[in-house]
Amino acid sequence: MYQKIVVPVDGSELAEGVLSQVATMTEGCSQGEVVFLRIVERVSAPVNGGYYALGKASWLKVEEDARARAEEYMKDLKGRVDYGRVKVSCEVIAEVASRDVADQIAAYVKKSGADLVVISTHGRSGISRWAWGSVADRLLRSISVPVLMVRAAGCTEGV
Repeated sequence: MYQKIVVPVDGSELAEGVLSQVATMTEGCSQGEVVFLRIVERVSAPVNGGYYALGKASWLKVEEDARARAEEYMKDLKGRVDYGRVKVSCEVIAEVASRDVADQIAAYVKKSGADLVVISTHGRSGISRWAWGSVADRLLRSISVPVLMVRAAGCTEGV
């Protein structure tokens, strides 16, 4: 059994597609921890003629609201999962750093001492992967612990 499994989620059904995999992995375990990780992306401010369309106070409110929604989602998610004796915890990261989501997940994984990451993926390839990017793919290439990528239900092969 892995001792610390990090499961990045973003509030979508796609991301939650890994929950049954994690349940299977932890079944019958009497120790370990599953950490659900939510990265709150920084809101980018549109600029109009050199001025932000919203004032600083408005942007801070938008970011505070996003963090509050993420924390509420994580509380709900924690209440919906039961992994027996395995500890379940949640982390919300809302940094002002401009690093992308994959970089922030990688930094958390390294800092936390996790020994496995379980993440959902669209499984895109070719031009759609280039156009849309892939947090899962970038994460796989940037950390040294195993990454279990679970293809989301309904995704077709080679897309």
